[in-house]
Amino acid sequence: MAQLTEQIENLVQPILEDLGCELVDLEYQREQRGWILRFFLDKEGGINLDDCAAASREISSLLDVENIISTAYNLEVSSPGVERPLKKAKDFERFAGQVVKIKTLDAIDPDASGKNKKTFVGILSGFDEDSVLLKIKKSTEDIRIPLRQIDKANLKFEFFS
Repeated sequence: MAQLTEQIENLVQPILEDLGCELVDLEYQREQRGWILRFFLDKEGGINLDDCAAASREISSLLDVENIISTAYNLEVSSPGVERPLKKAKDFERFAGQVVKIKTLDAIDPDASGKNKKTFVGILSGFDEDSVLLKIKKSTEDIRIPLRQIDKANLKFEFFS
């Protein structure tokens, strides 16, 4: 499955670049209504419905021609949403200054508080030497979370009234 999604990603990447879009995530999974191939796209300034429709047409045509998926599937193209996932080093650099939530694979103690945790919420400071830099409450220094230790990271939407 991972090999197929990687093959699909490599195939559609040039089209997405031509459209000015970035592939944030790609899912290919069986759901109750059958197989779903789901693309989450973004672009500078945000992605809109017209961008998704254009990408969907181009991706669909390419996948029909290349015929690399042997089962019937539904194609979905959408925005990653306000709490978009962060996966690559460039994501952590691009969204510096934003509030993020990070879950690690193992409980760690990056702030030397004596308490191992798996979930961290704070202001993203950036990325340096294979680690995410995060400013958390009760810490004067950025904590470092190794990228290889991150299970899931997302922007965190916070509403202030």
